[in-house]
Amino acid sequence: MPRLQADADPTLWVPVTDSLGIRGRRHRKAAIRMLLTQANRAMGHTERRGSGFLAWTMSQAAPFLMKQAAGRVLVWVWKSDPDLLVAMAQVQEATPQLRTSRAMMPMEYDDTESFRSQHLGVGEKLAMPLPADPRTPPFATYTWDTGTHFVTVTAVCSDRERFGIVVGSIDDLARTVRIVEDLAVGETPGVLRIDPA
Repeated sequence: MPRLQADADPTLWVPVTDSLGIRGRRHRKAAIRMLLTQANRAMGHTERRGSGFLAWTMSQAAPFLMKQAAGRVLVWVWKSDPDLLVAMAQVQEATPQLRTSRAMMPMEYDDTESFRSQHLGVGEKLAMPLPADPRTPPFATYTWDTGTHFVTVTAVCSDRERFGIVVGSIDDLARTVRIVEDLAVGETPGVLRIDPA
């Protein structure tokens, strides 16, 4: 299974994926609390914030779960305000079921634009600064179809007014995401690698 790598700007992003124990704990907890709050809001519980204890518990488990994902999932939080922005990159096998579920997404998800990456070629970007449902937080999704896998980067922002300020940095992060595979020399003698750019 291929893995993901990215070059997130350390002045803007804090990686959650490799932050074990105390390192990065405050940022993990804030990001998870923000996501739980957004989930509560989406279910109609606008007055409830994400549970502090649940966020703490998940922040302790998250790095171990992502470590088990073996590089298939990478997560970052916004360094200056972890409650504001969370970004996640993942690679998934392009199964017929996944292709079908992507084809059945709501109409508003068809409003994509081309997005070029030096590493993955041309993909699609969907930015939703003002989703139709006011309970849905603003988000941006980037998708590349490699033929065998989907690579997606999704960023969720907790503040509609500040989404426009951070979306450029999300673009920059998404452009650094790439697939890496461990191929032993001579393992695949008939494979020719072509730069997607």
